[in-house]
Amino acid sequence: MAEIAFRNVTKRYGSVLAVDDASFTVADNEFFCFFGPPLSGKSTILRLILGLEKPDSGEILIDGRAVNEVSPAARNIAMVFQNLALFPHMTAADNVRFPLVERREAPAKIEARLRDAAEKLHIGHILHKMPGQLSGGERQRVAIARALVRDPAAYLMDDPISALDARLREETRVELKRIQREAGRTLIYVTHDQEEAMSVADRMAILQNGAIRQIGRPVEIYDHPSTTYVARFLGSPVMNILPVQATGAGFEAAAGALQVSAQAQAGVAEMGLRPEDLRVSAWEGGAGVPATVSEVEPLGGYTVVTLTAGAQPLRALLRGQPDIRVGALVGLGCDPAKVMYFGAGGEALPKSAVPSLGGDRI
Repeated sequence: MAEIAFRNVTKRYGSVLAVDDASFTVADNEFFCFFGPPLSGKSTILRLILGLEKPDSGEILIDGRAVNEVSPAARNIAMVFQNLALFPHMTAADNVRFPLVERREAPAKIEARLRDAAEKLHIGHILHKMPGQLSGGERQRVAIARALVRDPAAYLMDDPISALDARLREETRVELKRIQREAGRTLIYVTHDQEEAMSVADRMAILQNGAIRQIGRPVEIYDHPSTTYVARFLGSPVMNILPVQATGAGFEAAAGALQVSAQAQAGVAEMGLRPEDLRVSAWEGGAGVPATVSEVEPLGGYTVVTLTAGAQPLRALLRGQPDIRVGALVGLGCDPAKVMYFGAGGEALPKSAVPSLGGDRI
């Protein structure tokens, strides 16, 4: 078991700033996820924790002890790489045994650990096979088993299930959470898939260009993003971020198609509204102006509708399969309590600074 912390860690590769003054603490027995686009520093952070890279500045601590000069082998951290890195000339069983064989553990202990890992990951029936005979999901479970047998202080996983099909990814991420809970170990997971991050993480960090933009529980970050970058990055479809104009009754956006009753507050430059919080109804005239339906994407249990108001595109997420046609004029509405507000620099403004005055029709 391990608590892992960064204190103002920076890592450069030539002129490229891979990790920018990062500070965070992963608690003992926590499932922590780093989420960000490619080249945002996720894998570099794992390599720094493992000891494959040294920071240019700052301090890395494991259980309160600085490990900047400690070798990877002495850190007792297990890693599952994105490419899985199984030995093709070894059976699945020998791949799983390999870390313990290299450490010259007793044969009885090796076999006991092998059986335990195989039982947890349901791979007992494929241990005799070579990696080339295994499916992608089976290879992934063998790679995880190889990490489990070591009984490390913490596990690091670098997007290990990205190559699997969607249904298998769903099953595997549930399995990973179960394994982490049963093993009682710290697990740090890297992904660019927001469904994985939201569904498994106890807490997560949002990365941008090597810098940590926000850390918190997934639901907290989703409901209270710290910046427009985080707001857009977490959520599918992405949040609608709209320039606003103050009115006597509050704010309006999207060429007047959205009008929110709220107390006008200095500093508000943009408003954010999740697609699931945007209401769409038949246009019946009245206040405001209509929006035009430009695209309809029926996805079974819900439908994504793209709208245009003036030059501003918006997206709405509607339940079921409503009868909405391309080209139709619609009215827009929302619950003012669901609206988020941002300043000119993209920083989130506290909702208490823009209190709702009631009303939900635009």
